[in-house]
Amino acid sequence: MTFHMDFFIAFLTCAAVTLVLPSKADWPPPPTRLKYEWIDQFTVNVSWEKPRGVQDGSEVTYKYRLVKNGEDVTCTTVRNFTVPCLTEETDSDGYTYNVWTDSSPNCRSSTGESTRVNITVKYLKSRAKVVKDFKCVIHGNETDCSWIPVDPSLKLNLSYRMCGCSEEVLKSLKKCHELHRNETRTGCHLKVNAIKGDICILVETDAAMSTFIAEPEVPSPKMSVREVGDHLKLSWKPPEVGKQCTWLYDVCYTHCSYPEVCLNQIVMPGREHSLEVAYNNRCLYQIRSSVKTDIYCKKISSGFSEVVPYGSNKPPDRTLTVVAIVVPIILSVCVLLSCYCFRRHSAIICPTIPDPSAIFKEMMMNGNKDLKTPGSLYTPVPEPIESFRITQITENSGLQQNV
Repeated sequence: MTFHMDFFIAFLTCAAVTLVLPSKADWPPPPTRLKYEWIDQFTVNVSWEKPRGVQDGSEVTYKYRLVKNGEDVTCTTVRNFTVPCLTEETDSDGYTYNVWTDSSPNCRSSTGESTRVNITVKYLKSRAKVVKDFKCVIHGNETDCSWIPVDPSLKLNLSYRMCGCSEEVLKSLKKCHELHRNETRTGCHLKVNAIKGDICILVETDAAMSTFIAEPEVPSPKMSVREVGDHLKLSWKPPEVGKQCTWLYDVCYTHCSYPEVCLNQIVMPGREHSLEVAYNNRCLYQIRSSVKTDIYCKKISSGFSEVVPYGSNKPPDRTLTVVAIVVPIILSVCVLLSCYCFRRHSAIICPTIPDPSAIFKEMMMNGNKDLKTPGSLYTPVPEPIESFRITQITENSGLQQNV
């Protein structure tokens, strides 16, 4: 009887140990009781409890990653993490994270990993696009944002703060109370410096919300145009921000009936913000430009400026065309007239010259000094001579006539 009782107690003890301690194949055990809590509308904290079977005081490493296009894995020794969750970064109604335990040192091996536990973070409100064409223009240490409501009949509330998860940043959420409107856009003046960091924006209605990072802009560059020789020199005043940044200018222009031409200009820090383009003084130039920082500075850009006109369209200069057509015609007429006149007056211009050999041949055949004038020789026409009589007059005859 005692033997059977001892055997039964030993069996219960083994069963209890088996239930409490995981098998070697299930080691390390996964995290348990995952949960999340929204700290504010932009930030969520995910936490979990110690895996079953892990003794108190044992150091356990955990891994987590966002289930989205193979995001990078992050290691931690604490049982929670805090991350920003913005509605613009996903197409679903929340975020899904994988969390698992890793028994390898320094999280460098995947052989000692537990099974992965999923947790889906749901938004505080339904995700919806409530505004469009959201723009934030930097003016010194402040930022002026404007947008177009998707549904003008809905009341919108806008809140903002610098992005981040520190305690100081989390407490800096501000609500925009003074809105300004025009025919199509609504705006708000934000008292934050967009150069110092990203601005997180919350726009919400009673039933939906939208959170995103505002993309800062600078005002469209004001351009001056002047003529330098056979070129146009385009100049801009440097932006008020990003003094140490390299700026990239996009310049597009049309002239006469030609299609639009776009050029790029890179301006290093401290250099003149200008560009030269070829100029045709018979064309109207319509020029617009935009500017943005390079990849080594905070992303800041501007929209295209208003079109700046220069010059005017003039009728094309057809002098060369006229000369090319008229001169050959005149030359052709002159050649034709010359040919006609030469043919008509060829006897005068090129008279027939008698052959001298015929004259000598006839002289030798006749052996006579009196040569007949060949018919082909020129015979001068005899000049008419008037006949007159000379009478000698004596002195007596002259006196008689006087008496």
